[in-house]
Amino acid sequence: MLADIYHTLVGFIRTFGAFQIFVLRLLRHTPAVFVKRFPLVVKQVYNAGSLSLVIIMVSGLFVGGVLGLLGYDLLNMFGAEDVVGVFAVFALVRELGPVLTALLFAGRAGTSLASEIGLMKATDQLAAMEMMAVNPVRRVVVPRFIGGVIAMPLLAAIFSMVGVLGAYLVAVVLLGVDVGAFWQQMQQTLELDDVYEGIFKSVVFGLVASSLAVFEGYNAIPTAEGVGRATTRTVVITAISVFVLDFMITAAFI
Repeated sequence: MLADIYHTLVGFIRTFGAFQIFVLRLLRHTPAVFVKRFPLVVKQVYNAGSLSLVIIMVSGLFVGGVLGLLGYDLLNMFGAEDVVGVFAVFALVRELGPVLTALLFAGRAGTSLASEIGLMKATDQLAAMEMMAVNPVRRVVVPRFIGGVIAMPLLAAIFSMVGVLGAYLVAVVLLGVDVGAFWQQMQQTLELDDVYEGIFKSVVFGLVASSLAVFEGYNAIPTAEGVGRATTRTVVITAISVFVLDFMITAAFI
C-alpha cells in the first residue's frame, strides 16, 4: 500500500510539473500567435464560444428560474420577496455564473479541444508538422488555448444575464413580485466589486479549463482508448480545479 501511495504521489508531482512547463510554453507563444494568426484565434473563439451558446443560455435560463423560485419561497417567509432579484443576481454574478459556465465549458468545449488534439496526435498529424519544421504547439495548441480563454468570460457574462432574465420571468411574471422593486433593489445592492469578482473568476476558470483541455489532448496516448481517457480526465480535473479555486478566490474577496 505504501508503495502504491509513493508511486501515485510521484506520478502526480511529475504530471503537475509537466503541466506547468506546458503552460509556460503556451504563454511564451501566445503574443506571437495572437498577432500573426489572429484569424485562426477568432475561429477558435467561435468554436469554443459560439457553438456553446445554446447550452449556456438554456442552462442559465433555468438556473435563474430555479433561483427565482427558491428565493421567493425563502424570502416570502420574512415578507421580503421584493429582494428576490438581489438574491438571484448575487448568486449568478459572484458564484453560479462563473462556476457553472466553467463546468459546462469543460463538458462541451473542453472535451472537444482535448479530443481534437488527441486525434491529431493519434493520426500522426502533429508528428507530420514537426517533420515539416512546423511547431505543433504554436500552430495547433496555442490558438485553441487563446480561444477558450477569450470565450469563457463572455459565456459567463451571457449565462448571468440570461439567468437574471429567468429569475425575472419566474418572480415577476409568474409569482407577481413588483417589477419596480425587483430591478431597483438589484441596482442599489449590486456593486462593481461583485462584478469584478465574477469577471476574475471567469478569467481564471477559462485559463484552467483551456490549459487542461489542450494539455490532456496533446499528451494523450495515441490510441482511441487514450483519447477517450484524456477527454474524461479533462472534465474531471477541470471540475475539481474549478471548485478548489472558487473557494480560494471567494475567500480572498471576502
